[in-house]
Amino acid sequence: MVDDRVLTQEIFEDLARHAIRTEEAPRLESVNGKLGVKALPDGDHGRIVAWLTRQCFQADPSRWLYAQQGLRIGTYCRGNARSDGALARSGAFVGQGEWADPAAVLMLVEVTSYDDDTDLRDRVEKPRAYAETGIPVYLLIDRDGYEVKVHSQPDGVRYETVVTVPFGKTVRLPEPVGIELDTEPLKNWVR
Repeated sequence: MVDDRVLTQEIFEDLARHAIRTEEAPRLESVNGKLGVKALPDGDHGRIVAWLTRQCFQADPSRWLYAQQGLRIGTYCRGNARSDGALARSGAFVGQGEWADPAAVLMLVEVTSYDDDTDLRDRVEKPRAYAETGIPVYLLIDRDGYEVKVHSQPDGVRYETVVTVPFGKTVRLPEPVGIELDTEPLKNWVR
């Protein structure tokens, strides 16, 4: 565990830049100044992200769901996250390097992993950090709960609105996303 008084934005980015880059290497994040390791995705996880990418592109070809885009999140430079998907206009992160400014992000997406840290990371810490950052929509595809949670209307501390629907129902992703998702296919990609 790294003391959060020591883990600055610069130290984290240097650590992440010099981490071993292999398929088996962990993906590092720093949410609210706390160093974390994000589990490597399984095949179903990847399929969900691909499915959602297609849905977003079909709804508006001028936007793209960027997988694993590094973003500076949180207040006072206390976070770096790699969401499973960052919806933004095509080309939004060109020239920004590994850790981009989140200002262009319309929605961040997380698909739960089957690890011990997913509850705290995806259901508690990230919604708070994303709301503090002002991300308009946070979509959590919760494979453990067989449900989708749509967080919207960030107030700088938390999301004021959270809509939860079970897999198989249709859910509306509010503006600025403005997409209706039929979540029936998600039933095929869970344990």
